[in-house]
Amino acid sequence: MALPVEEWRLCVARRWAALEPALRERLAAASLHDTLRLGCGLLRPEAEAAALRRLCRRARADKEPAAARFYREEGNRLFGRRHYGAAAKLYSQAASHELPGSPEVSVCFANRSAALFHLGHFEVCLEDIARAESHGYPDRLLPKVLLRKAECLLCLGRLQDAADSLGVAENKMAMDGIVTSPTHQTLLKKLSQLKSKIREKESCPEPAREACGDIQRKSEIWEENDSISGASSSLSLNFDRERGRHLVASQDILPGQSLLKEEAFVSVLCPGESHLLQDSSETAWDTRVTNADLYCHCCLRQLLASVPCRGCSYAKYCSQNCADVAWEQYHRTECSLGALLLTLGVFCHVALRTVLLAGFAEVSRLVEWSHDGDKDLHNPEARCKHLSEALDTRAGTRGIPGCNDDGQYQSSYQAVFNLLPHAEKHSPEHKFLCMLSVVAICKQLQEAGLEATVLNQESSEKCEKTSGELSPELKTMAEAMLRHVLQLQCNAQAITVMQESGSGDGAVVNKKPVRLATAFFPVLSLLNHSCCPNISVSFSGTAATVRASQPIPSGQEIFHCYGPHRCRMGVAERQQLLSQYFFECRCQACLDELESGVKSVVSVRNSFCCPSCRAPMQGEDVLCCSNEACAISVSRESLSHRLRDLQQQMKTALELLRAREADQAIKMLLKCQMDAGNFLSPEHLLMGEMEDHLAQVYATLGKWQEAARHLERSIEIVKMHHGPSSIETGHELFKLAQILFNGFAVSEALSTIQRAEEILSVHCGPQSTQIQELEEMKTCLSELPRSILQRT
Repeated sequence: MALPVEEWRLCVARRWAALEPALRERLAAASLHDTLRLGCGLLRPEAEAAALRRLCRRARADKEPAAARFYREEGNRLFGRRHYGAAAKLYSQAASHELPGSPEVSVCFANRSAALFHLGHFEVCLEDIARAESHGYPDRLLPKVLLRKAECLLCLGRLQDAADSLGVAENKMAMDGIVTSPTHQTLLKKLSQLKSKIREKESCPEPAREACGDIQRKSEIWEENDSISGASSSLSLNFDRERGRHLVASQDILPGQSLLKEEAFVSVLCPGESHLLQDSSETAWDTRVTNADLYCHCCLRQLLASVPCRGCSYAKYCSQNCADVAWEQYHRTECSLGALLLTLGVFCHVALRTVLLAGFAEVSRLVEWSHDGDKDLHNPEARCKHLSEALDTRAGTRGIPGCNDDGQYQSSYQAVFNLLPHAEKHSPEHKFLCMLSVVAICKQLQEAGLEATVLNQESSEKCEKTSGELSPELKTMAEAMLRHVLQLQCNAQAITVMQESGSGDGAVVNKKPVRLATAFFPVLSLLNHSCCPNISVSFSGTAATVRASQPIPSGQEIFHCYGPHRCRMGVAERQQLLSQYFFECRCQACLDELESGVKSVVSVRNSFCCPSCRAPMQGEDVLCCSNEACAISVSRESLSHRLRDLQQQMKTALELLRAREADQAIKMLLKCQMDAGNFLSPEHLLMGEMEDHLAQVYATLGKWQEAARHLERSIEIVKMHHGPSSIETGHELFKLAQILFNGFAVSEALSTIQRAEEILSVHCGPQSTQIQELEEMKTCLSELPRSILQRT
């Protein structure tokens, strides 16, 4: 979660309420610098600090040998049941609890290599075998692993390497000298079989195959902006009192054109929801997995075989290189604070990592510079006026906050530091919570002897401090961290990923966007909000790409959507959600709805209909049929209750599908559909969801025509709500293409692939995973025998 756990928030709220009123007033009016000066001593060791230590015991981040044994045994159990994917994840969890270089961790890697082999991930299997060997895998067990290595190499067509590995295995078995045990006899038999396979492949080499998915792609036209790092030359940076810093099109822009490619200055992975592994159950140690188990904590790549941190059980990486980079840049400091950071939330974690990446020298320079502006803290209009006047007298962008002396706005710590914290707009209680949380982190750093590491000093150097007080240097770091925590409420960017929902073992993959990490993107943060944006943002690891989603004429501002979109909710709900960003949205979509006084399209489409004549229902607490000839009236609460019941039944139907009871799932969904037709608008989004779920069930049964029919109905409703060129429509068309592809409906599949590509290439770019999959489907369909093509 972004904020600290609820118990800590309540603890801090009690501390705030117990303060003297005069002190509360001083803290409420204080600058960030004075807030830290006044508040550093308010974290009492016997009260708040002790409560925080108790809360941290629930967030397990240390290495526990007992947990390692449990996860390894659970992995063995699932491996025996041939649930190789779930077993591999449990072996990863076991490895994260073992000490590096121990025989136990080598066994975890070896066991995981076996699961990966059965899953067909031969390259990654070889990496795990190498890890097992380098960590001291027991000598007596080596022959079995060496034979697996040879079989992997054989499957990859590396015949000479496979033969060499077999030779090593054979020599090892001969040296052991034990030939009578059943295990040894099994290994000898396997050795003989592999030798035969190698001879067979050498005598009959497979013909070279052309790569099916090696599609020639048009390279995107890109000209770098001289003033804004990572931005296209088609953008310019502007400033005015009303809109602050913002980006404007300096020339006409076409849909799909790349406008910005930016690497996050800092990102922290969000654990997210936990997923129960197949055939596992809740126990003393949680067998569920979260995003923290599925993605690299450094580059955010999806994990097949994680490399665990050397010191804690929480951080996991895709490679030793990522582990080393993370350790060098920030994790050597964060490692022992894992439980504390999980307790205090992602925003505090991002704040700490930001100052660690920046380094104390740069942090100190900018904090000192910021003290000159504290006098204007509670007068933002004066600040804007002063800035506007300064810009009138300077050339170009040199006076815009975040720009360097050459007028360049770079994705740098200076740009991050200059993002607005809105300190004067946050509630005093929230500022106090953030302040006490960052003080707790800095005190833990000091108590753990990590101050020298944080300050980039030699360990022998000592910072002067009185007993129990933060050193002046750590107070500077704490002040910067407090600034960053406050900035994040308005400037945090969620890094999202399309994640498979359900079991993921069907022919049609159902995906949904999931928040993977929270990050600072200084350039992306320049974009103002609109409920009807003109760009799309996509992510690859820690990099964001912004593309135009519609034509943008020269002079028009570039708008991002911060979440509340006109297609998803009405203006009142949007304005309420946007209040967290401390502005009232005046975008064109909001103005149109507010001035016309007409209900938003989304409100009408997601409305209730009359149970008797199906006409729309009108009213607030009591709804009346809009058909004058019909006298039906019903309470909104009763229909809302029916809607909640319907949603619960749909959830149960999906659980039946996951339990492989497809026929029962169909019966329940068809019943839901009939019930929904009695009180929901035909265009209601839930009607589309039911069609989508029915398509998913029929696809599971291999009934492709029925699946396509239901999904086409779903797509029509998605188009009504989100538009025919929306990314939501693109995702639905991608699923339809999969269904038609599997059903050999060649002409329909090719037509749908083209429609999906046209939409997704605009929003995600021609190199996106979905576009590549669509291209592969198109290639496979075009290579089908002419007889099949004629029949379809």
